[in-house]
Amino acid sequence: MKKQRAFLKWAGGKYSLVEQIIKHLPEGDLLVEPFVGAGSVFLNTNYERYILADINHDLIALFNTIKEQPEKFIDDARVLFNPQNNQTAAFYELRNFFNYTKSDYQKSLLFLYLNRHCYNGLCRYNSKGEFNVPFGQNYDRVYFPEDEIIAFSEKAQKAEFVCASYHSVMQNAQKGSVVYCDPPYVPLSVSSSFTSYYSIDFGIDDQKNLATLAENLAKKDIPVLISNHDTTDTRDWYQHAKLHSVTSRRSINSNGSGRKKIDELLALYS
Repeated sequence: MKKQRAFLKWAGGKYSLVEQIIKHLPEGDLLVEPFVGAGSVFLNTNYERYILADINHDLIALFNTIKEQPEKFIDDARVLFNPQNNQTAAFYELRNFFNYTKSDYQKSLLFLYLNRHCYNGLCRYNSKGEFNVPFGQNYDRVYFPEDEIIAFSEKAQKAEFVCASYHSVMQNAQKGSVVYCDPPYVPLSVSSSFTSYYSIDFGIDDQKNLATLAENLAKKDIPVLISNHDTTDTRDWYQHAKLHSVTSRRSINSNGSGRKKIDELLALYS
C-alpha cells in the first residue's frame, strides 16, 4: 500500500517511521491518538474509527474545517499561495492577522499558509499564545498540498477531532480501543530540546506520567504504544513495556543533507 503524506509539515512527523509503528500497533475497533500532530499514523492505518486529540486548538479547528468543508477550504486557501505572499513583509502581515483574528475559519486558512511558508514548517507559540516562527526565506516555490488535503478530508469522516490534554484523552479511553502516543520527544541534547509546544511545557514529569497512564490502561486491556527517542531515561520510564528500537531520519531540517539517522524507541504496553 502506498503511504499517504500529511498535508502539514511537522517536527517529529511519523511519515518515515509509519511502517514500523503499524507493525507494532495492536488490532482494535478504535485508534486513540492523544498527540495527533499532522496525522501520519491516522492516515496510514485502517481502524474503523478514530479519536484524534491535541492541545493545539488551531490545529484541531483546522482538521474539523477540512473534515466539514474541504472544497471551500481548498479554494480559499489556494489564494494565499502566490508569489506576492512568499515574501517577508507579506508573511509577517499574515502571521500578525493569524494571531489576532477571532475567526476559526480564517485561522485555519492561515495555519496552512504559515506552516508551508515559515522556517522549517515548525509550529511554535510564545508565552502569549502567539505563533512566532519566522519566515522561511528560501522557498522559491511553495507547494500547495491539494491532493493531501483531499485525502485527509476523506479519511477524516471516520474521525473525531478533540482539543484536549493527553491525560484527559487517555483517562477516557474505553475497552476495545488502541492508544498511540507520540509525545514531544525527550531532548537528545540541550540544543535540540523541543519540549515547549503551544505555550505548554511537556517536561520530565509529563514523560513519566505518560508511562504511568499507559501502564494503567494496559491493566484494563487497553493497549498503548508510545514512541520516543531511545535513551537511558526512556528505557527506564518504559521498563514495564515491550521495547523495540528502530531507526529513522529527522523529518524537518533546513538542510536536507543534515537529516541524520536517529534511534527511536517504540514501547508497547499490552
